[in-house]
Amino acid sequence: MLQPLLQTRNLWKVYEETGERLEILRGVDFTLQEGESVAIMGASGAGKSTLLNLLGGLDKPTQGEIIFRGENIAAYKDAQRDAYRRSHLGFIFQFHHLLPEFTALENVMIPGRILGRDESECKREAMKLLDAVGLSARPNHLPNELSGGERQRVAVARALMNRPALVLADEPSGNLDEHNSERLHKLFFELNREFRQTFLIVTHDRHLAGLAGRRVQMHGGLIVDA
Repeated sequence: MLQPLLQTRNLWKVYEETGERLEILRGVDFTLQEGESVAIMGASGAGKSTLLNLLGGLDKPTQGEIIFRGENIAAYKDAQRDAYRRSHLGFIFQFHHLLPEFTALENVMIPGRILGRDESECKREAMKLLDAVGLSARPNHLPNELSGGERQRVAVARALMNRPALVLADEPSGNLDEHNSERLHKLFFELNREFRQTFLIVTHDRHLAGLAGRRVQMHGGLIVDA
């Protein structure tokens, strides 16, 4: 049997302030296979974004394990978590977070340059990705010269720059109009099929969730339907 790409075991996230205990995640067990596309749905406060932050090494759980390719990243020290994010993950957020003084091409190249990859190699890879997201004609445009949908597609290309094993997306089309949302949704699953990368997407959008290979429902800090 193939080993999952990622698996959580009894994952808890609890905040205790001024004597109050706030349980955001309450013993989440979740498995993600290599090459899957999975949408996580649920009401606000269900724990979706918290789960994504823990899987992405942006926060540490109160209790439990996060097993990525056989290693428990929940036990990593800060430097190890940084390396995990740089080498294995791509992030797409609701807001694109492009650097305003960098061109589209330069923004896409950033993850590769952080890893110390050769500049010419990064440029070739970034141009391929801009072509994949339909922006091969706009590599030298600054973010303020691009539309909202174009900026988000640059962010998608940037997330794929280092060929991450796992792409984590948190409400990626939340700031887009209907036309650009549909275009971005279609793009995700074309890239998932083409590059065989695993996509885990937190969304309230039922249309986007319906395109994913699997839907997961969260409620009250638990996965209630997988």
